[in-house]
Amino acid sequence: MDTTNLQAVAANSSAASAPPETSATVMQRFFHLFSSHESSTSSRLLLIVALVILLHMAVKAIRNITEWLINKSHIKENPLGFVTHQPKFVTLIQLIASSVTFVMYFFALGLVLQEFGVNLKGYLASASILALAVSFGSQGLVQDVVISLTLIFSDAMDVGDLVEIAGTVVVVGRVEEIGLRFTTLRNFYNQVVFIPNRTIANVSRFPHGGVFAYADIQIPAGVDRDKAVQTATNIANGMWMQFGAIILAEPEIGPVETALDGGWEFVRVHFKIWPAQGNLIETTFRQQVISAMKAFSPGYADWQVPVTYRAITSTKAVKPVLESNSVKPPQ
Repeated sequence: MDTTNLQAVAANSSAASAPPETSATVMQRFFHLFSSHESSTSSRLLLIVALVILLHMAVKAIRNITEWLINKSHIKENPLGFVTHQPKFVTLIQLIASSVTFVMYFFALGLVLQEFGVNLKGYLASASILALAVSFGSQGLVQDVVISLTLIFSDAMDVGDLVEIAGTVVVVGRVEEIGLRFTTLRNFYNQVVFIPNRTIANVSRFPHGGVFAYADIQIPAGVDRDKAVQTATNIANGMWMQFGAIILAEPEIGPVETALDGGWEFVRVHFKIWPAQGNLIETTFRQQVISAMKAFSPGYADWQVPVTYRAITSTKAVKPVLESNSVKPPQ
């Protein structure tokens, strides 16, 4: 046997005696890279635990920084100069932190199992199949998450908005939280309502934070206008003091106006009320005003105090549209 054959046999023998590189675990290679010598199973497990603790501390630090930024933004002391209390920012940070935590523990478990002889590639493949099976079995959860992100990024509603959500049931309330599974509202009865995101079909926002009710009080002919207006003002303010949970802002009393071509005078009282609570204005307030006006004029009738509802607060908001139709805006 020549020298070349002897060298080949020796090389094959040494290659057979050495452990194959593919059999080395990730932590063995990592340990060998930094220490330049072989490691024991216990030392590698300690290294895994140390890495998990460090990553967990990093995630907690991210969450603490996020909460600090949110708290600073609430008191307008945010050093970064952007609003961080918006739900999309909060939800994204929570989603990222949760995802990082899940991936961290998932791979840490895989590294531990690999030390006990479980193939890492097989573990990842089986986990992918399991995740696919779980996703098919929990389609409602996936729908909740997808619709939550859609609500956030489309700005359909925001925390603090007064909205009406139609789905399985119709709920009116103020938005407390837009979560990955539930949207939380606080309704008129101060109940916290949890709405599964997948059941949300329509979202109606009240852009001004309530509904505007207008009571046009006709002033009886021959009556002192100042006394009539003062009487209406006292009744409106008394209603606001008594029903502050329904009447959301101090009533606004307009000037005395004259109906064009009608000749009668009226004063408009502007209320901002909680949605679906207009009955308070139509009954209690209206009847009190009618009763007070009958003291000035016994023939005062119910129809002289109509109540209407509108989504705008002034003629300026509708002036461009009305001018385009050649119609004079209402006063």
